[in-house]
Amino acid sequence: MTPRAQLSRPPLERMLRIHDELRRGALVNCTKLMKMLEVSRKTVVRDIAFMRDRLDLPIEFDVQIQAYRYTQPVTAFPTVHMTEGELLALLVAQRALQQYRGTPFHRQLEVAFEKLAGGLRDRISFSPADELSAVSFKNIGLGKTDLAVFNSLSGAVLRQEEVTFDYRKPGQAGKSPRRVRPYHLANRENSWYLVGFDLERQALRTFALPRIADAVVTKVKFIRPEDFSPDKFFASALGVMGGTGDYRVLVHFAPVVAERVREREWHESQEMRELPGGGLELRLRLGALTEVEQWILGWGAAAEVISPPELRRNLQKTVTALTAVYREK
Repeated sequence: MTPRAQLSRPPLERMLRIHDELRRGALVNCTKLMKMLEVSRKTVVRDIAFMRDRLDLPIEFDVQIQAYRYTQPVTAFPTVHMTEGELLALLVAQRALQQYRGTPFHRQLEVAFEKLAGGLRDRISFSPADELSAVSFKNIGLGKTDLAVFNSLSGAVLRQEEVTFDYRKPGQAGKSPRRVRPYHLANRENSWYLVGFDLERQALRTFALPRIADAVVTKVKFIRPEDFSPDKFFASALGVMGGTGDYRVLVHFAPVVAERVREREWHESQEMRELPGGGLELRLRLGALTEVEQWILGWGAAAEVISPPELRRNLQKTVTALTAVYREK
């Protein structure tokens, strides 16, 4: 592949550029478009034919001026042809964007949606307000992320450049300086996390973005290990925090909550078995116990840990502490 071919614009970008030139009445022919788009004559002819024959744009070559032109006004580029069902799905997706309000991607997603919807206005007349009134999305506890920190870290991940920042561990008042090779950004449990190699500790670590401050991207390059995989890294985690252990977790759920447990995919390793009387048995294989302990507590007395023994002991200690907290005064 030649260097020029590698830099060639995508077909849609080329056609949008041609459309803009024609709409403003510029005199454009193959020679001018070849130079402007840095493509061959064959590509220009093919793009214009597609715009005319497949997108129904009123393009013709005027021999008197030796240039292409629109034979009638065109206000919007027909980028997408959609069925009514596809448009409804698109509008439902727009409603789903609201669950990401306050996250770094929300505004970018809104702009992208507006650009996509803009190409449909002259093609489709459809108002699914009644249908959409029955659709809503709600996530509890959306993570708060500093947009400047997110942008710095996302750029460093893409360019594979080391970063420095101050980090506050949970439960600590002070911050400690870190120098990290950022491998991956992940949205887990409605919050953003950075997975990176901590140079001082010589180990992979997970950092919650809300606890990162004063992020600085250095000019020091690194090469991300080929064997690093986000899926592999989080494989032993119920949510975010994995570990090096190998815990076989067995939990029994009472009938009152069994249906809710049965309806969801909690972890890749999960195995379920029906119990007499409508209860449910859930098996998980995890690398750490902290997150699964907190998750089980959320089910109250409707969940009982059968194994491992250390998880049962941890929960017994927590229940004892809770009893002291809620003892009648």
